[in-house]
Amino acid sequence: ICACEKAGEWEEALSLLDTMAETKTESNMISWSATIGACRRVGKWAKALRLFYEMTKAKIELDTISFGAAISASEEGGAWEEALELLRVMGQSEVQANTITFSAAISACEKGR
Repeated sequence: ICACEKAGEWEEALSLLDTMAETKTESNMISWSATIGACRRVGKWAKALRLFYEMTKAKIELDTISFGAAISASEEGGAWEEALELLRVMGQSEVQANTITFSAAISACEKGR
């Protein structure tokens, strides 16, 4: 899935994530975050955000990378309110924000004007 992310092969990444679920292969934050990143890379930011929320429903542990991928997806779509909400939830989840997540949230605010 990480190779799909780098290549922008979002449909293949989604297919692999679905296959993992069908075969009861355990997915983790890396496989989910890479799929989110693959969608974001090709401008499928809304799909990337939906995946992030599916990830939370699946009880996959969230970390700075998964939040960063979702905030970056919000940035791509100019969804500044979503980016700020994710940053807020990140703090409530006791996940440490970093320069990348703050920069993506700031950029989302700038693009959303």
